[in-house]
Amino acid sequence: TIDGPGGAGKSTAARGLAARLGYFYLDTGATFRAVALKARELGVSLEDAQSLGQIARESEIRFGGDHNERIFLDGEDVSEAIRTANVTEAASRIAIFPEVRGPLMALWKRLGKDGGVVLEGRDTGTVVFPDAGVKFFLVAEESVRAGRRYLERAQEPGVTEKRVGEELRERDRADQARQHAPLMRAPDAIEVDTTGLGPEETLNRLELLARARITNRQSSQS
Repeated sequence: TIDGPGGAGKSTAARGLAARLGYFYLDTGATFRAVALKARELGVSLEDAQSLGQIARESEIRFGGDHNERIFLDGEDVSEAIRTANVTEAASRIAIFPEVRGPLMALWKRLGKDGGVVLEGRDTGTVVFPDAGVKFFLVAEESVRAGRRYLERAQEPGVTEKRVGEELRERDRADQARQHAPLMRAPDAIEVDTTGLGPEETLNRLELLARARITNRQSSQS
């Protein structure tokens, strides 16, 4: 599992690590985004937990692509559509509802029940798979995280680095303060500060640590 705040490098690291290990890649945050996207399209209030839960239960959400990096909602590839600022903000708001989290967590557990999965999110190592064999918690300085997010969204009309930083701080506060499954480091997670690391350096470090932990677990079980 790979958890941490936005902009710490979770997605890039998780995709790369899954590819190197030959594992399935599962972006839990993308499933919240998919539900948020559908809610916005249907005009459902982001405060209506029951209706949002119904969307989560009844929607077909699946992953595909070469490394399972694409997400499909009711048969449509929404991989790009879920990455807009509006959907990002909506996903953060609906993630607090157990009515939404319950069905999505059931999906994650079903996909990861046999192992061989790299999950990324904000509570995958504390709530979703607390017994995962290897857990990482990525962190980085706020200014660095904001800069990364700004580069991802620089082509959006009206976006500024200041605005991205403000949105990031608000998301951090919401994730850490929510009652159900708040963002926090699992006691047995390996913390990796990516502030001064590039994507390849981060991936190399995680792969080295993951392979060592996997080898140790296999040795102790033999």
